[in-house]
Amino acid sequence: RLKPFNRLQVILQHLKMSKQTDSTAEVLLEKRGGAGIITLNRPKVLNALTLSMIQQIYPQIKTWEQDPETFLIIIKGTGGKAFCAGGDIRAIADAGKVGDRLAHDFFREEYILNNAIGTCKKPYVALIDGITMGGGVGLSVHGHFRVATEKTLFAMPETAIGLFPDVGGGYFLPRLSGKIGYYLALTGFRLKGRDVLKAGIATHFVESEKLPALEKDLIALKSPSTENIADLLNSYHVKSKVDQEKEFVLDEHMEKINSLFSANSMEEIVKKLKQDGSPFAIKQLETINKMSPTSLKMTLRQLREGASMSLQDVLMMEYRLSQACMRGHDFYEGVRAVLTEKDQSPRWKPAALEEVSDEFLDDCFKPLGNNDLKL
Repeated sequence: RLKPFNRLQVILQHLKMSKQTDSTAEVLLEKRGGAGIITLNRPKVLNALTLSMIQQIYPQIKTWEQDPETFLIIIKGTGGKAFCAGGDIRAIADAGKVGDRLAHDFFREEYILNNAIGTCKKPYVALIDGITMGGGVGLSVHGHFRVATEKTLFAMPETAIGLFPDVGGGYFLPRLSGKIGYYLALTGFRLKGRDVLKAGIATHFVESEKLPALEKDLIALKSPSTENIADLLNSYHVKSKVDQEKEFVLDEHMEKINSLFSANSMEEIVKKLKQDGSPFAIKQLETINKMSPTSLKMTLRQLREGASMSLQDVLMMEYRLSQACMRGHDFYEGVRAVLTEKDQSPRWKPAALEEVSDEFLDDCFKPLGNNDLKL
C-alpha cells in the first residue's frame, strides 16, 4: 500500500496531469470557437519551455491539424512579461552532466515540435508579446504568422552560454535580409518592439493592449481561410501607430553588418571588425570576445550551411550539434557563469578561436547513425 505521503504525491501528480483548464498547469490547451489555443503558463520563469510542455503541445497540434472544426491555432504566454524566454536550459545542463536521457530527449522532441509548427497545415498564429528568446523563437518563428508588440524582446543569446542558435535558427536566420541573421546569431543582439517586424522575424505588429480583442476576433472567424486570417491581422496591424515613425535600429549599421559579417570564417570576421575600427565595429568585437569560441565557429558554419537546406535538414544538423554541445565543456561552463553562479566570467575551453580546429568542428557535424533525429 502507498504510504500517506506517497499517496498525496500521486494525487498531486494526478492533479497536475488533469491540465486542460487547471490554472496551475504549465501549459493550457483549449478549443474556443474555430481556434485551438495554446497558452504557456509558467509566468514566474518567463514561460520557459520544459520537456513535459513539449510533450503536451505536440500531440495537440497534430490533433487540431486533423480536426475539420479547427481552423487555426493560436499560441501565447501568460504573465505579461514573456511569450517564452527559452528552453529550460538549467534542467538540460543538470541532466547532461550526469548523462541523463533528458539531454537527448529535450532537443529531439523540441525539434520535432519545431518541425510540426513549420509544416502545420492549419494557420498558426504566435502572439509574441514580451520576451521571446531561444526555445520561444522555435515555438513561433516557423508558423505562418508572428504578431509582435511594443513589449516584444527578441534574441538568440546562445553563443553566450556555449550553445548555438538552435530550434531551426540555421534555417530562418540566414534567410533574413542581408547578414542580419548572422549578426543576431553571433552577437546575441536584442531586437525590441517594431524592430522585430522590421528585421523580418515578425509578420505583424499590434499594440499589446489590443491582443485580447484580436484574439477574440480570431476566435469568432467562421471557417476562415489563411487569407481571412491574414486580412484580420493586417487590419489590426495598419491601425497600430506605436513607434511607426522610428527607423529600424540597425538601419545605420546595415552596410557594415552586411560587409563585416559576410566573411567565410570567424577569424576573418574578427579581422574585418578590427580593421574597420569604427565605434560600432569595436562594440561588436567586445561582444564577440565574451562568447564561446567553439559556439561562434559552430554557429557561423550552421548558418552558412543552413542557408541552402530545408527546415528538416537544418533540424537534423542542429540535433547533431546539440549532442556535440552535451559532450563538450563550454555549455556547462556557460550555464554556470551566466545562470547558476552568475559571475558572468565563463572560462571557455578552448579559449581562442584559433584553437577550435576544423577537425573538431567536422566531428560536431557528423551523423549520429541510429541516434540521428528522424522527422
